[in-house]
Amino acid sequence: MWEYTDTVTEHFQNPRNVGEIENADGVGDVGSLACGDALRLTLKIEGDRIVDAKFKTFGCASAIASSSALTEMIKGMTIAEAEKITNEDIATYLGGLPREKMHCSVMGREALEAALANYRGLTLPQAEGEVVCECFGVTDVEIVRAIKESNLRSVEEITNFTKAGGGCGKCEEKLQELLRQTVSEGLRVIPLKKPVQRMTTLQKIKKIEEVLEREIRPGLRLDGGDIELIDVDGDFVMVALRGQCTSCFKSQTTIKEFVEKKLREQVLDSLVVEEVK
Repeated sequence: MWEYTDTVTEHFQNPRNVGEIENADGVGDVGSLACGDALRLTLKIEGDRIVDAKFKTFGCASAIASSSALTEMIKGMTIAEAEKITNEDIATYLGGLPREKMHCSVMGREALEAALANYRGLTLPQAEGEVVCECFGVTDVEIVRAIKESNLRSVEEITNFTKAGGGCGKCEEKLQELLRQTVSEGLRVIPLKKPVQRMTTLQKIKKIEEVLEREIRPGLRLDGGDIELIDVDGDFVMVALRGQCTSCFKSQTTIKEFVEKKLREQVLDSLVVEEVK
């Protein structure tokens, strides 16, 4: 059972602005019934201001609440103001959404973009980029945009925000590749030879600590140095070098060629190690 805020529950149980505006000035259709979520947003625009907004949504409680919240947010806004709304703004308005349901707020933002494009007589490309997730029809362009806009750091988060990878799972390798390429230019990409069972964050931290203690600290201490695990965020591991290693001009070589290599060999080959000063 998802844990919803009171605001999400209120907008789900008593959604605002349900329906469709006749002779709407802007219409945005996103999603599909086949994928489990679909949204139609209609706008009434006078001058450069949105004076009314209505929606029809097929989806879960989060989808309905996000659509309801969006219409309340944009009524009275100028077009320029509405164009700046992000999916994070919709989630914040609702007091937060479960991470697994953030794709509902993304759908709201996409519907608004489509409706404003329709108002201008434009048509947004429906299949821009290469389809990565065939189950939900998500393209690489959509995935890269979500990674950049919401600072995503794991395949699980990509699934939460885009639904990509939430079906058969065949696209997980491609999602990992897109994540690494987007977050760090020129990062080495190691293709997976077989599906890797996901670890929980706690399991990952424990295994990283074990490798640091067994394989990495002894070598650093021989030269008067040490290493401290600062944080683990998805596949990104933040560490700080201590002792003599702090001022060593080869610290980046140590991080990439020693620490990262060991962790990739013995924990997960998708890990990226970053130094925290």
